[in-house]
Amino acid sequence: MTRIFVASDDGVAMATRRGVVWEAEVVLAGLSAQCLAFDPFRPEVLFCGTFGQGLWRSVDAGAQWERVGSGIAAGEVTAVAVSTAERSGPSGVVWAGTEPSAIYRSEDQGVHWQECPELKALPSASTWRFPPRPWTHHVRWIEPDPTIANRLFVAIELGGVMRSEDCGRSWEDRKPHARCDAHTLRTHPMAPGRVYEAAGDGYAESPDGGERWEEGDGGLLDHYLWGLAVTPADPNTIVVSASPSPRHAHDLRGRQGIWHLTQSATEQGVHTPSEEPWHGPQATLYRRQAGVLWTPVTEGLPPPRGTPAYVLATNPDEARGIYAAPLRDAVYRSDDGGRSWERLDITWPERYGSDRIRSLAVVPCS
Repeated sequence: MTRIFVASDDGVAMATRRGVVWEAEVVLAGLSAQCLAFDPFRPEVLFCGTFGQGLWRSVDAGAQWERVGSGIAAGEVTAVAVSTAERSGPSGVVWAGTEPSAIYRSEDQGVHWQECPELKALPSASTWRFPPRPWTHHVRWIEPDPTIANRLFVAIELGGVMRSEDCGRSWEDRKPHARCDAHTLRTHPMAPGRVYEAAGDGYAESPDGGERWEEGDGGLLDHYLWGLAVTPADPNTIVVSASPSPRHAHDLRGRQGIWHLTQSATEQGVHTPSEEPWHGPQATLYRRQAGVLWTPVTEGLPPPRGTPAYVLATNPDEARGIYAAPLRDAVYRSDDGGRSWERLDITWPERYGSDRIRSLAVVPCS
């Protein structure tokens, strides 16, 4: 059984696959849900960070939720992650990030938290700014290293990638050639030391645990990157969501005729080009394998014009599976490492419509 959790501006919805049928329900309503994570050692334990209402936890695979987070100073929890390499008892160590940028650590499944204050003492901290709210900034992503328990990577929007080698007690500032407008970070247990970064200013990758970084935009026609996923069985197969600009990625107000192709045309990858200027949302999925140039993928996906940025996720139990969602009621799945896609037949609750998606988690359940 697989469960998909979708976080959006008014809560979290859960879709459960039972055989070939998907059943969907809203499980955390009325909250501005920003980020999701589950414990790899206990997948029934999930965390959801919200904007303004703090951190929430479920210990029964999403059926019920409670607010946790004693010790987290801000109500704006913008990133959450659970380590696959560092454990505390039967569970993974949990990390949370906030706006303004701060990092917190929990060793008791999210009940109590301790801040890692040295992050805010980095030399670049005075330059961190989030353009839509230039008086502040936030932790956009937290990525614990899957092979070295003490190592942690943090993406600041907008500030860059920061690294800790001692469980958050001390921090190293952003390195040359790592992207500054960091959005999504990934690591892979089959590629020790490799770090993948999707950012507003392009793609970058580190081969040695964040010490050196290499830019890698070859083949990309758009360079504002948002979502990023790496297939569980192959650390060389990567998919990213790319848009021409932040406005094209996130502004849904200009989405004239969103989903303006028929479903059959979408499934066939039939996209009608146009020379007219486009002012609505626009996003394309690109795929890269074994270091070759990025190539766009279209089979089974909606046309780029009218589609906002995709959020991407994987299921550790699916070797080549990748999930992508540009809107909360439109979830796509690829079972061939991102070459082709199908829209999942999920009937979402009527009041859970086509609004912005903030986070996506695919959880294996027994």
